[in-house]
Amino acid sequence: MRFDLDDEQRAIKQAVHDLCEARYDPAAANRRESSGPDEFWSELTRSGWTQLSVPQRWGGQGAGVLELSLVVEELGYALAPATFFGNAAAGLLVAASQRDEHRERWLPGIVSGERRAAFGQVRRDGAGLALDAEGAAIAVLAVDGDAVVVDPLSAGLDVADGIDVTRRMHRVAAMSGEPLHVGQPHAVDCVEILIAAELVGVAQHAMELAVEHAKQRQQFGRPIGAYQAVSHRCADMLVLVESARSAVLSAAWTADHEPDGLPFAASVAKVAAVNAAWHVAASALQVHGGMGFTWEHPIHLFLRRASASSRLLGSADQHLDRVAALTGLGRPDHAQVEAALSSATDGAAAMSRH
Repeated sequence: MRFDLDDEQRAIKQAVHDLCEARYDPAAANRRESSGPDEFWSELTRSGWTQLSVPQRWGGQGAGVLELSLVVEELGYALAPATFFGNAAAGLLVAASQRDEHRERWLPGIVSGERRAAFGQVRRDGAGLALDAEGAAIAVLAVDGDAVVVDPLSAGLDVADGIDVTRRMHRVAAMSGEPLHVGQPHAVDCVEILIAAELVGVAQHAMELAVEHAKQRQQFGRPIGAYQAVSHRCADMLVLVESARSAVLSAAWTADHEPDGLPFAASVAKVAAVNAAWHVAASALQVHGGMGFTWEHPIHLFLRRASASSRLLGSADQHLDRVAALTGLGRPDHAQVEAALSSATDGAAAMSRH
């Protein structure tokens, strides 16, 4: 089976890339000079991206998870604030509610951007975290396959100092809220795909920074990219990025067309994207040498985002356990699970090969 983006999907990806390039500078996070997510959020809403994946019945464009993942990938590439991601993830969960009154009450504001939604999660230990909940009208928190809608003003928000300085995290102290009664069993898996798509964008940009530096940096009269130690590292980055992108595209397509296979596809995508983002960002830092360890250079921002986003919802280890269970491996055997993942990403690559 051959899978490729159509002209409209490529146009979506390019339009978001151009908007980010023109309107948002990720390096501003270092200087603390960014105008913040509000101005960039208004650009995204005016461009209509908040309408993308919401069903037409509720004022959206009715596009699929695949199209939404392309937008999120480009936002991850730019290290844009999490405002759009949180609103989109919340929209997916609200749209999956079994109750029309929930969709009628919250989806119009999510679509227009006038009543922005934040997204978060509640762990088994009861601790809650939300992304960019400050200024949001509602916060949708994923809880054990369902979700709860809380009022950020009464949720006891407390800014949490995290490793990622490009986005705001808030602790949620009060968990009283209204259950969404999510009817689609794999709605949270769609959010996992968005997280994986963001990580692919992070990995792509980190790789490009490393390759550009390897072309420009001279040592002993030659670009350092001419040396095998560097060129092989860059080649490994490309393999990781493209494998992860293939897995994410495959999972997003599965969410839209074959939802019964979504649990496995989403877990494969999350593990592949986490692996790519972390290893590519770390390798990119090494390619930059001493320069990469300075605060002024942006490469550490990509490493920070990779680390933070990898921990959203299910961790890579949790998804490895899930893959083991879904493939009938029983007690997780890392070698067998990695072999299953390799086979799955190879298959996804065959589907998405350009």
